[in-house]
Amino acid sequence: MVHGVEWASQGPGGEPESSDSMKAFGAVVQALREHAGLSREEFGALVHLSKHSVASIELGRRLADLRFVELAEEATGNTGAVRGAFKHMARQPGLAAWFRTWARLEREAVHLATYECRILPGLLQSEAYVRAAFSNNIPLVDEEEMESQVRARMERQQLLRERPGTSFSFIVDEAVLRSRLGGPAVMSDALDHVLACVEARNVDVQIMPMAFQAHACLAGPLQLLETEDGRRYAYAEGQQHGRLIADVKEVVTLGQRYATLRSQALPPEDSEDLLRRIRGAL
Repeated sequence: MVHGVEWASQGPGGEPESSDSMKAFGAVVQALREHAGLSREEFGALVHLSKHSVASIELGRRLADLRFVELAEEATGNTGAVRGAFKHMARQPGLAAWFRTWARLEREAVHLATYECRILPGLLQSEAYVRAAFSNNIPLVDEEEMESQVRARMERQQLLRERPGTSFSFIVDEAVLRSRLGGPAVMSDALDHVLACVEARNVDVQIMPMAFQAHACLAGPLQLLETEDGRRYAYAEGQQHGRLIADVKEVVTLGQRYATLRSQALPPEDSEDLLRRIRGAL
């Protein structure tokens, strides 16, 4: 069973926006429940939800999480069908809700690894950089929503201070550090913030040089984590969606890619030197 993961939702009334993949997943759950001869109320008791919440998942109105998947598997005979359907569910637009589930897992992690090729990793962003990043979102958000997003991002960064026993590994493409997002002053402050973060013994930042000849993560950004009890997850995101990955084989493959990338990137000491040179050139 997967523990410690709660439901995440967004949209009007606290429910996420629906999608074809959510409806397809819900249809699989409903078919398996009915095949097992369970009413929604009986099934809800087994998965620790009300019959109304079960209905929301089956109708594609509520986003299920890993805990639900494991409990639903047990309730329907451990056929693997619920896990299989969940693995292929990629919700659109989905990013915020999926990431809230990932953020909960982060708080249980003993190791966190992040590769970024577009923007500074969220845990390393200065407040001005966060604002510059969110101000580039399309469609534009109003000031109230902007402030909510900034607060959430800055609160998440407390992980670096509150979990000194957790190791944080970051690999960032050099081009990200040489960008001018928000202007030179914002970027200068952002690099100062990164340099302050790497002073912590449990934080390593490595730079992937622009003049690379081999690159193990050309497929895009990647996050990995491991919990104290040995559970491993990955998270990947694109333009309009995010995907929480729990499949063991896929997580192992992504872990191999990250490990290879660490050997291809500059060592932490050389990366810090390059960071200071880039900062000095602004």
